Amino acid sequence: MSKRAYKTYTKEFKVEAIRLADQSDQPMTQVARKLGLRVNQIYKWPKQLEEKHGDAFSGKRTATDKDAKIQRLNKALAASQEENEFLKKRPCSLRRTSHEVCSDSPMPPPILGSDDVSSDGCLS
Repeated sequence: MSKRAYKTYTKEFKVEAIRLADQSDQPMTQVARKLGLRVNQIYKWPKQLEEKHGDAFSGKRTATDKDAKIQRLNKALAASQEENEFLKKRPCSLRRTSHEVCSDSPMPPPILGSDDVSSDGCLS
């Protein structure tokens, strides 16, 4: 599933759309349709203009949930990388599982004979 490409509108277009919606005798849905907008945009833009006054539609973004999530994920990644480096430095005998062979191990791995392996390939 691909991401939907959103249209971006200039500040002047948004202000003009708000003016048309306010001054028109037509319903908001018709104004939005004529301008090629979704109806929710016609309702959302006046609220944004009212809340942010001169900064509305400037394109300047404040820290959003996405930015916060990216920061949180970067912190988690850094912690995981640090933990991974720590685990790499541990002695081999502590990180080895029963089937691994370690080069710094003082004992050689056991030599398995045909008697030790069953017909299904498992150790007996």
